[in-house]
Amino acid sequence: MPIKVLSIKVLSNKTMSIKSCLVALLLSLPLSAQAALAIQNWQTPQGARVFFVESRELPMLDIAVDFSAGSARDPVGKAGLAQLTHGLLDQGAGGLSETDIAHRLADVGAVLSGRFDRDRAGVALRTLSSAAERDKALDILARVLQHPDFPQAVVKREKQRLISSIREAEADPGEVASKAFYRALYGTHPYAHDEAGDPTAIARLTRGDLLAFYRTHYSVPNVVISLMGDITRAEAEAIAVRLTAGLSRTAASPALPKPVPPTPSDTRIAHPSTQSHVLMGTVGMARSDPDFFLLFVGNYVLGGGGFDSQLMREVRDKRGYAYSVYSYFLPMMEAGPFQLGLQTKLEQTGDALKVAQATLRQFIADGPSEAELTQAKSNLVGGFPLRIDSNRKILDYLSVIGFYNLPLDYLDTWVDQVDAVDAAAVKQAFARRIDPDKLVTVVVGTGSAR
Repeated sequence: MPIKVLSIKVLSNKTMSIKSCLVALLLSLPLSAQAALAIQNWQTPQGARVFFVESRELPMLDIAVDFSAGSARDPVGKAGLAQLTHGLLDQGAGGLSETDIAHRLADVGAVLSGRFDRDRAGVALRTLSSAAERDKALDILARVLQHPDFPQAVVKREKQRLISSIREAEADPGEVASKAFYRALYGTHPYAHDEAGDPTAIARLTRGDLLAFYRTHYSVPNVVISLMGDITRAEAEAIAVRLTAGLSRTAASPALPKPVPPTPSDTRIAHPSTQSHVLMGTVGMARSDPDFFLLFVGNYVLGGGGFDSQLMREVRDKRGYAYSVYSYFLPMMEAGPFQLGLQTKLEQTGDALKVAQATLRQFIADGPSEAELTQAKSNLVGGFPLRIDSNRKILDYLSVIGFYNLPLDYLDTWVDQVDAVDAAAVKQAFARRIDPDKLVTVVVGTGSAR
C-alpha cells in the first residue's frame, strides 16, 4: 500500500545501528521463532479496538491508528473529500501550526507518517520509547487525531495542490489506465472512486465539508490502534485511551456494498505515449476470503512471481512483447480487483494482449503444475522472514490483522497455510473467481490494437 509522508525526520546513527542489529538477529532466528508473535487484543473503555505486540529489543515504539475513512467513503459529488481530510490532519492541530508540529517532532526525533487508500485512512508514529520523548511525541499524535484545525488558508492551499497533482497525473498513461480500469470494474460502487478525487468536486469543497467528514468517520467505532515496541501492556492501554479520548462517538460507518461482477468491456484511450499500457481483470477477493491463500499462491505462478511466472515466460521471454508483465489480487474490505498488466510497443499491443489472455485462460483451465506450485511455495516460505524483519513491517501486519478482522494467529500460521495449498484447489479457486470471457480490458496508447 502507498504511504503519504506527513513529516520526515532523521533518526540518530545510534538508533539506526540498533535497528540493523535487530534485522540481523531476526534473520538468524528459526522461522517459527520469528512468526510466534504474542499479539494482545482488547477494547478501550470507549470501544476502540487495540492490537499490541511487546518488543524490548529496540528502545522504540511504533503506533498506527487506522480509520474506516478511505476514498470509498467519499460522499456523492464530493470525490476527494476523504483524501483532503486525511492530508490536512497534521497541517495544524490543537492550536499548533504545521511548522510547530514539525519542529516538536524534530526535537524528539519522532516520525509522523500516513497511509491512505480506498478502505483506510491512517496515521503512524515512530518515537523513542523513553518516557520524556514518547510523551511529547504522543502529545502531537493526540492533537493530530483529535483536534485537527483545518485552517482556512491551508485548506485553500491543499485543495490547489491536490488539484494540480491530479492534473499532472493525467500525463501519466499508467495513471490514466488505472483510473479507467477501476471505473470500468466497479461502475457505481464506491471502489470506483479515484483515491485522489475529482478536481471539479475538490474545488467546491469547504472547511465545513472537512469538519463533517472528520466527525463522521474519525470516530471511536471506526478506529483500530496498533502498537509495537518497548512498552508494557499497562502503558499500551493508557496510550490507547489517550489517543481516543477526544474522538467522536458517532456510529460506525456502514458496511460497503458487495461489488457485482463487471460487465465485460474493452476501453481504448488515446494518449501520446510511446507504449501502450494494458490492464485486464475482474472483481477478485476480499481480505477475509477463505480462498485467500489459494489465490495468493496460485497467482505467484501465474503472474506474481516475476521471472518465475507463466505470464513473464510467455509474454516476455518467448516473444519479447513486454519488459514487464504481472498479475495480482488486491484484497480489500470487500472484493478488490484481480488485475493483469503489461506495457508494450504500440504496434505489438494486439499480439501482446492475445498472448496474455491465452495464458490466463490456460492457467484457469489447467491450474499450476506440481513443479510450479512447489517452486512457488518454496520461494514464498523462504522469503517469509523478510516480511517480518523489522518492527515497522510487523506493525503493518498488525494493522491489517486488526482492521480486516483476521485471526490473531495469522502470522503464526502463514507458512502452514502456504504449504497446505495444492494444485487442484488452486485450479478450482481460479475457476470460481475468474471467467476469462467476462473481463474488463483497458488499453491506453495511440496505437490501435489488432
